[in-house]
Amino acid sequence: MDSAAVSRAIPSEHSYRFLIRDRDSIFATEVDEQLKAFGMRELRTPVRAPQANAYCERLVGTVRRECLDFMIPLGEKQLGRILAEWVTHYDQGRPHLSLGPGIPEPAEVFLTPQGHDRHSLAPDCKLSARAILGGLHHEYRWERIAA
Repeated sequence: MDSAAVSRAIPSEHSYRFLIRDRDSIFATEVDEQLKAFGMRELRTPVRAPQANAYCERLVGTVRRECLDFMIPLGEKQLGRILAEWVTHYDQGRPHLSLGPGIPEPAEVFLTPQGHDRHSLAPDCKLSARAILGGLHHEYRWERIAA
């Protein structure tokens, strides 16, 4: 495996320090060497502990169910663009029930109409939607109506 292949697999816009992987024998020693050359440390999952992969399996399943089951990428570049847009939506726009529901990284402050119950609109606000992945998902927010 050459360094170009590793740099495609690990985007350089982030400063990664660790790579978590299982103990499968399919990984060559060249991968370990390239990771060290990138200044990364490899962390292997515990021996005979399949539950250690649960977090990765959950994320891969979520990506598949919410994104890739509905899209057909025609190449590696398009797949990268699709996944980049989905990750932004996942972190900044998609509510997570484990957070109460909340959003891990709120991208902007959402306006909440004051003095109104959740079933009525404030007279100076409107609800706007933004299409994600060509309309596969939508993000909603309150916007003030210009006076």
